[in-house]
Amino acid sequence: MKRAMQTLALLLGLWASVATAQPQGAPATQAPPVDLSASRNDQAARQLVQPLNNAPVWRAVNSPSLGVTNLPEHEGGNLINSAGQDWRLLRNGPVTMYGGWWLVAVLLAIAAFYLFRGEIRLKGAPTGRLIERFTLVERATHWLNAACFVVLALTGIVMLFGKYMLLPLFGYTLFSILAIVSKTTHNFVGPLFAATTIAMFLIFVKDNLPRAYDLRWLAKAGGMLSRRGAEVPSHRFNGGEKLVFWGALVLLGVIATVTGFILDFPNYGQTRVQMQGAWVIHVTAALLFIAVIMGHIYIGTIGMQGALDAMKEGYVDETWAREHHEYWYEDIKAGRIPAQRSAPGPAVGDARPRA
Repeated sequence: MKRAMQTLALLLGLWASVATAQPQGAPATQAPPVDLSASRNDQAARQLVQPLNNAPVWRAVNSPSLGVTNLPEHEGGNLINSAGQDWRLLRNGPVTMYGGWWLVAVLLAIAAFYLFRGEIRLKGAPTGRLIERFTLVERATHWLNAACFVVLALTGIVMLFGKYMLLPLFGYTLFSILAIVSKTTHNFVGPLFAATTIAMFLIFVKDNLPRAYDLRWLAKAGGMLSRRGAEVPSHRFNGGEKLVFWGALVLLGVIATVTGFILDFPNYGQTRVQMQGAWVIHVTAALLFIAVIMGHIYIGTIGMQGALDAMKEGYVDETWAREHHEYWYEDIKAGRIPAQRSAPGPAVGDARPRA
């Protein structure tokens, strides 16, 4: 007991000597206070109380502000482009979903119209006398432009919807090959479509200038909504065809072409945000363009008697011209427009042999 008391007294004496040797003020074991209120996001200050907390660094990395870099690219100082995720969600969400249902709705509307109206047939008997509606140059330009459009539409649909429609059917390997081929074909056919669109504009713009009677045609939808109603008179191209020319070929064609070139040639200073915006505009214009052309294809094939023959062979019967384009037919009969614009060809008024 005596030894224990001696040991305790020795320890108390050592503690007293150490305590008297310390400077007056804060305890020796207490770190000096750090004011973090003025620099909450300062990484060095945060590390004092929250070691390994790198949240401020990653917030800066994920921000749109650019850092310092030796890379020559415009966005070289941006480590993480969060807009890419926003674009991905938009592309795989609203654009794909609403775009797909939009095309389905257009197809259903065309089918419903066909069931209601059927083929628009001639009311009078063919005369056997033919009028040249399209020259060889006009038809060749039209078919080349149409072929480019179909290729672009199909390859674009593969790239936009193939992940959901074709991948489950074909599997990853086959679909990846199809997607790569579609992308390459789309990129190379696009400029050719632009060239043929310019040619189409130069060839057909004269006969597509708006006229007052086009408004009457549009107001009555050309009489197509009535099974027995007479068609509204028009010239070489009616109000609906002019709407397709200016609204689809010119407006949507220019938008799709310009944005397509931005996407096709990304090495002229475009940023990723600009490329993503161009893609959204390009796809929106393309989906509208496809919808309009689906209606155009319907009328030009099974929707109207003689329309496909006019673009294939270049000639229509006088009855067809009088019933569908009365003002054009009257100008031809009055001699203001030649009935035969190309040579050589069949004699005007003679029936051409049919295959």
